[in-house]
Amino acid sequence: MMPSTHDWINNPLGVVEGMFAASQNNPNSGWEAKAVEFFKDHLKEKDAHTWVPSLNDVPLHYLKPNSLVKFRCLIQDMFDPEFYMGVYEAVDPSTKAKVLRCGKYKDVTECGVDFDSRNTVTAERQTFYCVPIPGENPWVKESYAGSSQARVVPSTSYAPTRQKRSYEEDDDMDDMDTQMQREPHTGPQSPTEQHGNGDCKRRETEAPSSQTAPASHLDLNFPLPGEKGPSCLVKVYEDWDGFKLNDTLEVFGILSVSPALSALADKKDASSSLLDPTECMETAEEQRVHSPPASLVPRLHVLYAKPLPHNNPLLPSATLEDNSAFLSSTLSEMASVRAELLTFLTPILLGDALAAEYLILHLISNVYSRRDVLPLGKFTLNLSGCPTVASYTERFYQIIQQLVPSSYYLGMSLQNMNQMRFVPKKDYSANRLVSGALQLARNTSLFLDETQLEQGQLDTAGVRNVTALGNLITWQKVDYDFNYHQMEFPCNINVLIASEGRSLLPSDCQIHLQSQITPPHMEEYLSSIHVHPQASQLNKFRMYLSVARLLNYSISDEVTKSVEDDFVDMRKDDPQSISAEDLHRMLVVARLLSLSLGQTSLSRDSWLRAKHIELLRRSRMEQHTCVNGNEP
Repeated sequence: MMPSTHDWINNPLGVVEGMFAASQNNPNSGWEAKAVEFFKDHLKEKDAHTWVPSLNDVPLHYLKPNSLVKFRCLIQDMFDPEFYMGVYEAVDPSTKAKVLRCGKYKDVTECGVDFDSRNTVTAERQTFYCVPIPGENPWVKESYAGSSQARVVPSTSYAPTRQKRSYEEDDDMDDMDTQMQREPHTGPQSPTEQHGNGDCKRRETEAPSSQTAPASHLDLNFPLPGEKGPSCLVKVYEDWDGFKLNDTLEVFGILSVSPALSALADKKDASSSLLDPTECMETAEEQRVHSPPASLVPRLHVLYAKPLPHNNPLLPSATLEDNSAFLSSTLSEMASVRAELLTFLTPILLGDALAAEYLILHLISNVYSRRDVLPLGKFTLNLSGCPTVASYTERFYQIIQQLVPSSYYLGMSLQNMNQMRFVPKKDYSANRLVSGALQLARNTSLFLDETQLEQGQLDTAGVRNVTALGNLITWQKVDYDFNYHQMEFPCNINVLIASEGRSLLPSDCQIHLQSQITPPHMEEYLSSIHVHPQASQLNKFRMYLSVARLLNYSISDEVTKSVEDDFVDMRKDDPQSISAEDLHRMLVVARLLSLSLGQTSLSRDSWLRAKHIELLRRSRMEQHTCVNGNEP
């Protein structure tokens, strides 16, 4: 009999154990693959994924332990592989008979394990430390939560009061639990107790009591300051080589928050190193980081994980190619939505329609490929001439926040530049990657507010941070600090620099804001434009920007030849007037202009339009240089 909906969501371990038991008579049944397939197939059913509660929007104490949950996340760190007992033999307390049990998707075994059994099968799994997608905007979280059909009630077996009690009280309770848990000999699913290979990091336990800190002081290692939400230890059982650091995923797995994890940690801390000095090789700091309290950092045993090409809840979860009806209806409307978006953005850019056009191109830009080290498709925009009154840049950022799924505002004040950690750094004593503000998911919009920069001295850390921003913009990579060497991690981040004069950072394109508003009326004007547009209009813009970014693009041989001829003609009259770099920028603008109109190949008209707006932008820059001397 196939399990019902309630069974596979509320008791997924029951499904797994049923398949394991059935396989005992047929060793070649391939039950593990069938179990994974079972959950994948059920989740593909119409709207089935909306029935599964999400760690992103349901408090942990409302979720039933050992139930199926999902988590939208970024892989912040990857720990070493760990061993566990895939199959073990236990004594049935009622019949006293020995029975084989499945240890997959669990942290803790039942009582009565026979550690001398020849039938024990040791297996390996990989642990990822995952955090909610950094900078995910409120409209995204609200929309995902609003589409959920999961029914959750506060769990009776996992009361929220556990989180509120002090850890000292927990210790007293856990001493009693430990006595019961460890007789005759149970433990975390680690063969190290049996084989004594001295790798106690392979155990899933809470921090030892001497290391515990109040929840508020536990560093959950979020890349951005002020982030909320659970972090999670995600246990992967297959194909873990397919995952990379900073990948964004939606993970479906079995939630493990067993209070026994605390008991085992305390017991181990008190005695295990005395019993076997080789067993505890990790430092207390490392154990605290790798085995945080399950009430704060739950464990998630993965049944199915899918990469997220985007985190826009308004788009179908299938790829655009697999959803031709959605794609064709969206493409037919893109030119009109673009015109509407231009009308919406122009007043925010003080009446400057050309700057609004370039802003749209920037918002849909995306690194679509790399040629050697050169990232293709990036379009970092420096919007100079930004007013410094009436918190203009903050208001401008708030509009962008309403349009894109993930973003971060970084005020480039001296204090931020000198004190913030931008680049992730390896902490060898805790054996973890300490996060930094540039550890972001692909297609995050990073808004750099250079109007905040004041007179003063950048210290060594500040200079390093400016260098890191320059490398991010130019090469779309961040060099993580591994103390003795740096490791290069490619990224795909849309950087927008708002500045008064030309930015001190590099950019792909600079446009000087030509305000149509006279300075005495600036404050009044800015107050009036900070309106909240209708949700339906905003949703149209949000879908438009995400779809434009996901479209494929090509240039025919015929148009390529036409572009080359144009370039030769432009250089004929004045070789200095246009460089290869200018041509490259024009091609990027032409690509983005085509995509912004819903066209997936370059037409002659789009090429001419790209040349025209580049000419307007460059002549404006030249005028501005003439008026302001050296200030470009």
